[in-house]
Amino acid sequence: MAPTQTPPQDAIAKADTSGDENARHARKMAKKKAARDKIMAGKAGDKGLLIVHTGAGKGKSSSGFGMILRCIAHEMPCAVVQFIKGAWDTGERRIIEENFADLCEFHAMGEGFTWETQDRARDIAMAAKGWEKAKELIRDPDNRLVLLDEINIALRYDYLDINEVLTFLAIEKPPLTHVVMTGRNAKPELIEAADLVTEMTLIKHPFRAGIKAQAGVEF
Repeated sequence: MAPTQTPPQDAIAKADTSGDENARHARKMAKKKAARDKIMAGKAGDKGLLIVHTGAGKGKSSSGFGMILRCIAHEMPCAVVQFIKGAWDTGERRIIEENFADLCEFHAMGEGFTWETQDRARDIAMAAKGWEKAKELIRDPDNRLVLLDEINIALRYDYLDINEVLTFLAIEKPPLTHVVMTGRNAKPELIEAADLVTEMTLIKHPFRAGIKAQAGVEF
């Protein structure tokens, strides 16, 4: 029978240290969970949110469409109104209209960016038409979420009256309906009124390196 080997002292010390670290980690996580549970216990129930995605960085519309897909996955009726990119054949529009039209209404109301149309009166008319459709969709309590894509640009150029938009949202938006508003340069009044605001920060962008917008990345 082979003699029993005594573990080296450093191995014993290491095991003891590992055990202490695990115990400290468990205690730390237990305290964190207790604090988190206390916070969550004080939270209210469901509430329709006004959500703003703004900033110079990429991802504002992408994030909004991610929320639309979540609603579709949960079989929640939802809707999209595009205020600027309506003339584009985007991947989001294609997949929603071809596969999920029963759950998500998609309305492309814009004709392109202002430097493309070069017609302010026409831009204002198209923005007003888009806003009328948006109001119709928001008023419908069956729509769990309405994405107003690039509406912040229409508000920035005063194609729409910010006070009229905020008054409508405050008075007529059903209590459980989420409204997501995307686009650069969100007005301060909108940021103040919103429940959730995310600013996308630009650090690097391939456009500055001479690379144009690409399918699957930008649209």
